[in-house]
Amino acid sequence: MSGVDLLLAWPLPGARALGAQLVAAYNHPNRRYHDARHLEEVLERVHELSADGVEFDRMAVVLAAWFHDGVYDGEPDAEKRSAAWAAEALDTLVDPGTVDEVVRLVLLTEQHRPADDDPNGCALSDADLAILAAPPERYAEYVAAVREEYAHVPDDQFALGRSAVLRDLLAKPHLFHTSYAQTSWEAAARANVEAELVDLAR
Repeated sequence: MSGVDLLLAWPLPGARALGAQLVAAYNHPNRRYHDARHLEEVLERVHELSADGVEFDRMAVVLAAWFHDGVYDGEPDAEKRSAAWAAEALDTLVDPGTVDEVVRLVLLTEQHRPADDDPNGCALSDADLAILAAPPERYAEYVAAVREEYAHVPDDQFALGRSAVLRDLLAKPHLFHTSYAQTSWEAAARANVEAELVDLAR
């Protein structure tokens, strides 16, 4: 999907310039995984969840998807800075409750641990982590792209850090929170993550 096509998915047609700024951020040449393709895939998964009847505030979740990696530079607090951008940029575009919810959801993507009674958080978290359930070829591309984003980290340190992240994911009772995602994506995701852990240990 080109930047122009992605911009067609921007949910605030009266604020097209803001959508273009976000597309440009995701298309920054330093990005490898957290790029426009990732945003496109997250938006597709949000639509998939909605089409399956999962109930959530679509506007808040879609806006949060757009902003959740608005800032991504490998430095700490990227989610907080993305949330701050959302708070400032959306202030006059949507109602205050939606702004607050978008900010909350963006911050939630740092840990992906929404409460069971948080439908918006569950939908966004599931859409963001759906890459874990990708077919093997796409999962391999994802793994390679994440490694490129941390190219400055030596192999042994990267393997230790990445393994810790993956083990933390596997330690969760479930990777996904909506019933649709648990049924459709959970098994494939766990298989992918477990296989990656084996590769990292070599």
